[in-house]
Amino acid sequence: MRLSRYFLPILKETPREAEIVSHRLMLRAGMIRQQGQGSFSWLPLGKRVLDKVCRIIREEQDRAGALEILMPTIQSAELWRESGRYDDYGKEMLRIKDRQERDMLYGPTNEEMVTDIFRSYVKSYKDLPLNLYHIQWKFRDEVRPRFGVMRSREFLMKDAYSFDLDYEGARAAYNRMFVSYLRTFTRMGLQAIPMRADTGPIGGDLSHEFIILAETGESQVFCHRDYLGLAVPGEDVDFANDDEIGGIVKTWTTPYAATDEMHDEKAWEGIPEEQQVSARGIEVGHIFHFGEKYSKPMGAKVAGPDGKEHFVSMGSYGIGPSRLIAAVIEAMHDENGIVWPESIAPFDVALINMKVGDEACDQLCERINSVLTKAGKDVLYDDTDQRAGGKFATADLIGLPWQVIVGPRGAAAGEVEIKNRRTGERVTVPTEQVLHQVSGGA
Repeated sequence: MRLSRYFLPILKETPREAEIVSHRLMLRAGMIRQQGQGSFSWLPLGKRVLDKVCRIIREEQDRAGALEILMPTIQSAELWRESGRYDDYGKEMLRIKDRQERDMLYGPTNEEMVTDIFRSYVKSYKDLPLNLYHIQWKFRDEVRPRFGVMRSREFLMKDAYSFDLDYEGARAAYNRMFVSYLRTFTRMGLQAIPMRADTGPIGGDLSHEFIILAETGESQVFCHRDYLGLAVPGEDVDFANDDEIGGIVKTWTTPYAATDEMHDEKAWEGIPEEQQVSARGIEVGHIFHFGEKYSKPMGAKVAGPDGKEHFVSMGSYGIGPSRLIAAVIEAMHDENGIVWPESIAPFDVALINMKVGDEACDQLCERINSVLTKAGKDVLYDDTDQRAGGKFATADLIGLPWQVIVGPRGAAAGEVEIKNRRTGERVTVPTEQVLHQVSGGA
């Protein structure tokens, strides 16, 4: 992609309304545009990151056995009256009427709708277990939306919903999502710690928040230092093996870890001081088991192996991709801008032509661009007539993992300079070694 043809509205000045690092950098890097209070348009650079985040989430949900669907944003109030939540949910729910004066709402979550889908089609335990997920926009009318996409009113959410015959099956489903979340966040370059958490308006009796540690975190969290060294399951993890998955969950829930709301000071004092980690944290995922909370009032039941009908045991599992991007930036930035992990960077390489119009520079850049693109690398080729300082500032701000810098002297010698955005290390290599270098070579 040529930068001269790309829509990248860089801001030189920090917007006054941006209170935290991620909000400031997302606006400055041209990733988002605020359209209203807690409402944002995702511009091309931001949309590329959002798509990559969603792709990883989908891959790990699919790996764990969940099936993707897509539910509407506008829901009938009648479903929520069945569950008893319509009047209980509060002012965060945007209530509306259609032209026939029927009560509708812009969904803040989808437990009722997915339960209605389930009860309409599944009648036997032989069709269980079942886990349905979708990635869809949600709306919660926050009293004070702030921090950009970290706490917005309209946001993208991956929500999955599991259905099982009994608690034992539901706990196995919960464990599968637990391990899926560990893998998901690790693939995005994050170290997420699962912490026992309050279930809130979702309901239920078992819940974990997945927290990343960041100095700019919104809440205080407490955990044992062992978490910083635990191994995350690899691609070969067997999600069909409940014992294996349960063992992983046990390992990841045995050391102490709690959010501020669930913190047990007495248990905390029993941990050696050198093993205590007290820090700020950002929630990037939340999972719940809530049993029959929705299946019972809404009549979602199946015939069991005993010939009797059983209300299914359910759980729900959320990741906010739009919020997650802000969390990544909060954890991965420096004074010059964003430092993207390679897995979700909008482009892999910033190819910088230091003297556009110079025949040798132009030809070498075209050749490098072609080689990298054919090798599957996403390249943002800066072919603008901007000054060198501006080109470097833009590349650092948008945080692409690699910068390949082509100048007249290097072009004449058949060499280019390569900068690693994360470490800041610069090396000069022969043109033929560019692909090897940006693919993780020495």
